[in-house]
Amino acid sequence: MIFRSLLGKTDMKHILGLSIDMDNQWSYMKTHGDQGWDKYPSFFNVVIPTVLDIVKELDIPITFFFVGKDLEKDENAKEVEKITKAGLSIANHSYNHEPWLHKYSYDQINKEINKTDTLLKSITGQKPIGFRGPGFSYSNELFKVLIGNGYKYDASTLPTFIGPLARWYYFKTAELSLEEREKRRYLFGKFSEGFRRNRPHYLIVSKDTKIAELPVTTFPIIRSPIHLSYLVYLYRYDVKLLNAYLHTAALSLKLFNIPVSFLLHPLDFVGGDSVKSLAFFPGMDLKTDEKLNIIRHVLRFLEQRFNILDMNDYYKACFTKELSCEPE
Repeated sequence: MIFRSLLGKTDMKHILGLSIDMDNQWSYMKTHGDQGWDKYPSFFNVVIPTVLDIVKELDIPITFFFVGKDLEKDENAKEVEKITKAGLSIANHSYNHEPWLHKYSYDQINKEINKTDTLLKSITGQKPIGFRGPGFSYSNELFKVLIGNGYKYDASTLPTFIGPLARWYYFKTAELSLEEREKRRYLFGKFSEGFRRNRPHYLIVSKDTKIAELPVTTFPIIRSPIHLSYLVYLYRYDVKLLNAYLHTAALSLKLFNIPVSFLLHPLDFVGGDSVKSLAFFPGMDLKTDEKLNIIRHVLRFLEQRFNILDMNDYYKACFTKELSCEPE
């Protein structure tokens, strides 16, 4: 075993919402500007069974955020049906997975939400109550659409300062036209995102309307990411660095009494040996088995220290009188 725990089991009352954005192989290629994305290559048949095996092994819940375009293929729909049979929840991640969603009009966003809603309900029987924008993209028009369609929460914000750095890396490794670069101008958010609230809170959309916002949690004060892709990045330098960062983040979040939204991505579950076409992505120099060891280590660590919920239950728990909208 390459890992060892540095802290014992602690209070389980602190809550953590667990989710995975089911960005498919084509969506990574599309964002990166790679040819062939429009043939919609998929790795659902690899990723979904792997995720299901791990959450079953660890006996933890999770919410899957799906892109509507993927749900139109029968082979993908069959994989999504496995999630319903496992008793897990789903949410909306747009229809076309375009990180420039913030540029869309109300009608365009409404179409994105409703097309994905219809497909999700037909496959899973579930009506989504949560949404996360591709590339953490959001707008006031989006919030109006969500409210109008009966959504309870949005989960599109990532309060971190490093968005421009992540965007620079993408631009450095991608072959994009000026028009494509302009579309991706605010991919992963502006520097100012780091000043957004790190705690679940209500967004006031208009005078009489509001929606719950569940940010993807970042490290208190310094606002560096703590989602799994970032932890994999730290592991590549040193497993001790990953452990130290993870332990310190958990202690800090408890100290500041911040409910945790912890995000996973499909590439956390596959290495460069499985999907060679995505070798440009950070962490894809690791093999699949090595990544799965990291996932098990991190999720076991979190399960020992937090009460893990899916995002629907996390939303409900965050907006009880005890936790709702506390100041930072």
